[in-house]
Amino acid sequence: MAESDATADTAREDEAPEASASGDAAPGTPASDAYVLITPCRNEAAHARRTLDSVLGQTRPPDLWVIVDDGSTDGTPGILADYAARHPSLRIVRRQDRGRRAVGPGVIEAFYEGLATVDLARFPFLCKLDLDLELPPGYFEGLIARMRADPRLGTCSGMPWFTAPSGRRVSEKCGPEMSVGMTKFYRRECFEEIGGFVRAVMWDAIDCHTARRLGWTARAFADAGLAFEHLRPMGSSEKGVLTGRRRHGAGQYYMGSDPLYFAATAIYRMAHPPYLLGGLAMLRGYAGAWASGAPRHEDAALRAFIRAYQRRALRVGKARAVAEIEARHRRPGTD
Repeated sequence: MAESDATADTAREDEAPEASASGDAAPGTPASDAYVLITPCRNEAAHARRTLDSVLGQTRPPDLWVIVDDGSTDGTPGILADYAARHPSLRIVRRQDRGRRAVGPGVIEAFYEGLATVDLARFPFLCKLDLDLELPPGYFEGLIARMRADPRLGTCSGMPWFTAPSGRRVSEKCGPEMSVGMTKFYRRECFEEIGGFVRAVMWDAIDCHTARRLGWTARAFADAGLAFEHLRPMGSSEKGVLTGRRRHGAGQYYMGSDPLYFAATAIYRMAHPPYLLGGLAMLRGYAGAWASGAPRHEDAALRAFIRAYQRRALRVGKARAVAEIEARHRRPGTD
């Protein structure tokens, strides 16, 4: 991407504090709970204010929040400019309009463009955060407390829910063994050790598998105080839910998922909206990637690790399979 794409609004860099958390940390030294948010977004005018208000109203607000506007064509730029003028912790980075929403690799490209404006050494924690969420007020304070209580915890999140057309609150059925992609809260050391996020669909599963392989743990906590509303249900996209499910299937192939394990997850999804069709779309995505000889993640050892975990999970369940991995892969000094 051209260098000029991100220059217009990064002039706020000198104004935005890099670590304003309370404490006695010397200049250039990270406060013990300082954290930075990186938010890639595009055309989120319908949801942005709710996310902005819920984050800025946190009991422990972010020390720096970098929002990367990935070429929005709706009212998002105006909303971001309004909030940035009133909140010095906000930094807005603008990218040129690519003409479409780019999920997966495009989102991570935007994330890294925002991260490039940050001196990450000054933040013990960082979070990739979407702009279509409404968080409870103690969300980040709660995640930091979890990190402090468990030195092995590398990445964590709460669990998402969405409001059905009937008005009913519906869980997105996320498992506890991975932090969720829309709010990836990381200990900086873990993020750096895993090499960050891959620029591909399934980046938000590959990171957790990599962390676990290296002896870190990953969690999505079911605590009521960490539950958050996802204003755009997971798996939906600008082209529809079925496109999202098909893309997920192709991503599972890229990640190296075991075929039997993936088939089991697709069958499970058939029992949830969109009934039958969602699971079939996942199978179609996986089969299409296999038939076309689509590339797979370059780390063959990681792919083997993922398949071994999945096959074990089919026999004993996810919880026990994860516990066994965590017992085998322990980090020095964290017992």
